[in-house]
Amino acid sequence: MAFRGWKRLLLLGRQDTLGKFWRSRRGGPSLRWKRCCHWSAGKSLDPEVRAFLEENTEVTNSGHLTPEIRLRLLTPRCRFWREKPDLWPYGDPFWAIYWPGGQALSRYILDNPRVVKGRSVLDLGSGCGATAIAAVMSGASQVLANDIDPIAGMAMILNCELNHLNPFPITIKNIINSEAGNWDLIVLGDMFYDEQLADGLHHWLQKCIRIHQTEVLIGDPGRHQFLSHSIRSQLHKVIEYSLPEYTRQENYGLTSSIVWSYQPSNSLEDS
Repeated sequence: MAFRGWKRLLLLGRQDTLGKFWRSRRGGPSLRWKRCCHWSAGKSLDPEVRAFLEENTEVTNSGHLTPEIRLRLLTPRCRFWREKPDLWPYGDPFWAIYWPGGQALSRYILDNPRVVKGRSVLDLGSGCGATAIAAVMSGASQVLANDIDPIAGMAMILNCELNHLNPFPITIKNIINSEAGNWDLIVLGDMFYDEQLADGLHHWLQKCIRIHQTEVLIGDPGRHQFLSHSIRSQLHKVIEYSLPEYTRQENYGLTSSIVWSYQPSNSLEDS
């Protein structure tokens, strides 16, 4: 299956395309999509893109940790699950997979709404937008979703519609190493697949904590790049979830996913 191939490369750490992309982004998306740099509630989608996404994804809420949330995803019943990846007209649709770290974060927020209730939340590397959706459902006062892929932003709006939510603001640019935003909580899942990207995240998250006392929650199923990174020594395990069988099959043997609280020892020191 075509997309299983690039999923395997990402999961096993032999694929750093997205890591390089995150590191190289300085001015937002490509020229074609600059008009989509920031999506606000009520912004209409390009009808052609909407039609393509609706035709080539499946609405599902099964096989994942959060049956409360409906999402448009690539599944084995979708055409492009088997088609050659180069026939997909946009960037690789990593947003179209509900990755296990994001599942764990979303499940934790839905089960513990006090974590976000009345608070401002940044969902970094939001992908399909599930964790941002969970935060809205659980009473967050402000939610911003961030992803570098403008098509992900469009998919998030479709996913908000599926869950009868007004679309939250979405920013389509690399905000890592930018000025630290004043957020009560930053959530990020499945982002530690590239060592240099992980280093940048580590530094930027430390800055957010030091300047604004931001709380940080990280979701990850135990990938080697995450467990072997120096950030691991500064994490507190919050909860571990056993993954549903479908998610296990699609993630090559990963059986659980963990939510971690990031508590850097030098958060009060200059980085």
